[in-house]
Amino acid sequence: MLPAGNDLPHTRTRPTHWFVTAAVLVAVTGAASLIEPAGATAPAAAPGTSAPATEGDDARPPAPATAPDPEAADYPVDCGPLDILVTDHVEVDLDADDQPETVAVVRCDAGSGSPPNGVYLLTAPAEAGAPPTVAGTLVDPGERMTVENLEVRGSDVAVRLLGYSSEAVPRCCPDQRRDVSWTWRGGRLELEPAPAPNSV
Repeated sequence: MLPAGNDLPHTRTRPTHWFVTAAVLVAVTGAASLIEPAGATAPAAAPGTSAPATEGDDARPPAPATAPDPEAADYPVDCGPLDILVTDHVEVDLDADDQPETVAVVRCDAGSGSPPNGVYLLTAPAEAGAPPTVAGTLVDPGERMTVENLEVRGSDVAVRLLGYSSEAVPRCCPDQRRDVSWTWRGGRLELEPAPAPNSV
């Protein structure tokens, strides 16, 4: 599991840096935090037996699990005196365990300009009432990219990343673009960048 605050490496921007960065962004997400339902502490019933009935048990199916609330998470983003703004989010059941996860896009609420985005994977907290767990960093705001078109495609999560080829490019007008997606495979999220286009 990628601990909260475990940022991806950041180096000085160079003409080729942005595409390299977009190509190597990786979210290493532990399978245990997604596969084990929050609060699952009761032992499983032995094969061939049924769980004991509880008072008021009328054999109704359990209520559907809800995805983590992106507004309630504690993101590893330093905005100083500014608030953190959730600009977009999607719900997706990555590991098909009927407990959906949330992918959230956030930035500092600067009020003007184009502050960079971060993209985070949220899972249900281990304890009821606790904030959602930030289980992985998909895009680090330290890489100074803007995120567009967050969407779910089946069980994949896809975004378009906008960035800058050099410090001379105005922050209002990114001149680099890359579409990327993340796929749940082998107990972790794997990045799958689309072929690199030319500048936008």
